[in-house]
Amino acid sequence: MTPITRRRLEHFCTNRRGFWSLWIFLILFFISLFAEGIANEKPLLVIFEGRFIFPIIETIPETYFGGEFATEAEYRDEFVRDLIEKKGKIYWSLIPYSYDTINYNLPSAAPSAPTKENWLGTDDQGRDVVARLIYGFRISVLFGLVLTILSSIIGVAAGAVQGYFGGRVDILGQRFIEIWSGLPVLFLLIILSSFVEPNFWWLLLIMLLFSWMGLVGVVRAEFLRGRNLEYVRAARALGLSHKRIMFRHILPNAMVATMTFMPFILSGSITTLTALDFLGFGLPPGSPSLGELLAQGKANLHAPWLGIAGFAVIALQLSLLVFIGEGVRDAFDPRHNP
Repeated sequence: MTPITRRRLEHFCTNRRGFWSLWIFLILFFISLFAEGIANEKPLLVIFEGRFIFPIIETIPETYFGGEFATEAEYRDEFVRDLIEKKGKIYWSLIPYSYDTINYNLPSAAPSAPTKENWLGTDDQGRDVVARLIYGFRISVLFGLVLTILSSIIGVAAGAVQGYFGGRVDILGQRFIEIWSGLPVLFLLIILSSFVEPNFWWLLLIMLLFSWMGLVGVVRAEFLRGRNLEYVRAARALGLSHKRIMFRHILPNAMVATMTFMPFILSGSITTLTALDFLGFGLPPGSPSLGELLAQGKANLHAPWLGIAGFAVIALQLSLLVFIGEGVRDAFDPRHNP
């Protein structure tokens, strides 16, 4: 680790808001990665006649427990539970509902208010809100991370080529970006949704077509400045290839600006997915989505727990990312790293 990298890390750690926001975000994201073990309609463990069964990864027919059907056992059925508990025991996850599990034993019509069984109530289809929040948090962060990484790779490459070669390459690239950035993204999504059913990868591909332009200007400026520096001219005079000069000698300086912008790009990607889901042009119906939960809160004003729960999670998620971005920005500020 170089001394300047060490100083940047130390300065980031001194920013308490950014430092703790990073830890909180990583903990929440790590927990959401194990959503199937936290919120699942299947038990974590079934002990039957001395055998340990893990229904999450095993498919056990009902006839194995003494039932009548050869299909997979419905563990939430009281009949199946009674069969198992006569000769064994069932251990459920913390939240015995998955994101698409419908609770048919609600105390009132869906959406039902929070209870001991459904901590934040249910949505208008009787699905547990907490389970949908956990799964929705995970899919939004994963979508944002993948989109941010791919957008950064394309944006950095495009900005590097434009800034390093300049001239016609730079002019043509800038004109293309001006035209491409003027296309109506939302209208294109609406048109494409009429031909194909949007899913995670379709949305990722469509958003990737437009999100890569955010870093081009910053990286291009760094390469325009860096290509005229003395050590770059010396490397060119020694016969080094353009590829080696670009990615070994100039790119490390451009990565400072890239790392500074990445948390904000991530928050923007999550916001875009949430907005598309809210408008109904995002993930397929039934998918765990924070935007869809907000839309349900708007459509069911008599059930305020829907809108409040969705807003609280999104606000926490974006606030943590903004604080992390501010910490990274200050850490890479040259005024703090003389």
